[in-house]
Amino acid sequence: MTIFERLRAGVTTSSAEETRAIAAELGAALPADATLALHGDLGVGKTTFVQGLARGLGITDPITSPTFNIFTLHRGPTVLLHLDAYRLDHPRQVEDLLLADFMISPWCLAVEWPEKIEGWLPPNALDLDLGITPDERHTIRLRKSVAWGAPTD
Repeated sequence: MTIFERLRAGVTTSSAEETRAIAAELGAALPADATLALHGDLGVGKTTFVQGLARGLGITDPITSPTFNIFTLHRGPTVLLHLDAYRLDHPRQVEDLLLADFMISPWCLAVEWPEKIEGWLPPNALDLDLGITPDERHTIRLRKSVAWGAPTD
């Protein structure tokens, strides 16, 4: 079963390291120039997921939440742009950040709070739902998939 199929079925993790391992596996399987929309409430592990994603992309920088900077850029074999859209009021504001100037192929854009900029995201963005169960385990489910090894909706 591919990582896309596993995520489509839904994955539950019991630790931050397990979440990072799943994300690293996904990062290693992504094609060049991928956008991930990370949906979920505060505290569900979106930044932890991006930490693992970075590992899978071959990035060794420490990854922290870009809340106050809006976005951070991490260079490696693939450029990782980590965008926290929480404080954006309109998708137009993304253009003001000049993100496109940093999207040097191969790149991966990971967006926390993507609902704030929904109109700006490309139609082939991978939508992932992150959640937390009452017993404090974390869930990751691929909501919408594209032709990268997963069935399309």
